[in-house]
Amino acid sequence: MDVVGLGALNFDVLYVVERIAGGGEEVGVIDVKSAAGGSAANTIVGLARLGLSVGFVGVVGNDSEGKFILEEFRRENVDISHIKITEGHTGRAMSFVDASGERALYILPGVNDDLHLEDIDLEYVNGAKILHTSSFVSREQLEMQKALVRRLKARLSFSPGMLCFKFGLDNILELVERSDFLFLSFEELEALVKGRLRTENETKEGLAEKGAAFLVDLGANVVSVTLGKLGCYVTDGEKQHLVKAYPVDRVVDTTGAGDAFVAGFLYGVLSGRRLEDCGKLGNIAAAFCIREYGCRMGLPSREQLEDAFLKFRAAE
Repeated sequence: MDVVGLGALNFDVLYVVERIAGGGEEVGVIDVKSAAGGSAANTIVGLARLGLSVGFVGVVGNDSEGKFILEEFRRENVDISHIKITEGHTGRAMSFVDASGERALYILPGVNDDLHLEDIDLEYVNGAKILHTSSFVSREQLEMQKALVRRLKARLSFSPGMLCFKFGLDNILELVERSDFLFLSFEELEALVKGRLRTENETKEGLAEKGAAFLVDLGANVVSVTLGKLGCYVTDGEKQHLVKAYPVDRVVDTTGAGDAFVAGFLYGVLSGRRLEDCGKLGNIAAAFCIREYGCRMGLPSREQLEDAFLKFRAAE
């Protein structure tokens, strides 16, 4: 395998709403859509569409939602031989998206909490070039991820996501130190470095540079911070690049943009691209994603990504 993913597997229900409701408010629902989801799973589907050989390690329930997730993986040419099927309800994610593309997300973990270290085939994981893992909800699953990386021989790609807010840096430090590729949004980076760096009056770009350097000093080999309309900041401790965003004519839904970015970036890594170009490929994949509802609908093919990449470079 080029990349094996490990993380939560969720059945996503997306509500298109007039606006995100505040406390006590009643807001109308415009449309409802459903799809397979999960952060690492979205990235793996993105990599499959880019022509890489990929598989996944996770757990689904023996319900209709679990069957739906497995069938979508099959259609996308993702190896599902190491996904555990168990009694219980498949994880769910309820997402509310407004007209500007902003969202609110609620997670019901379901059987995702039933994935344990003994369920994971280490030979399968270590046979991959890269293991990409993202956040679960519970502390037990976080401890499982830590135990796994102690035995990991493949390169580690890590998207901590909500772990940055729920547990903080001290609790995920072991994963950060072991990461060959660490992927964060600006908000996640802020949560991790808050109180550890002097950040008063820093610009977004300045904080990204300071925070990423801090995480490289802790042991991460490559750190990438997505900056929304500003693009992304990437560094390996020696080279630093602020990579501008790929232009988007319309933003429909920002859900899954970070997962798509990781897919484009890792595709660049595995095709031997320079660090800056990996950032460009990530930005392009994210831009394709946010033009459609849901995490996977807009994910590009290899031809689409490479064509956009050439045009992007030509326009610089």
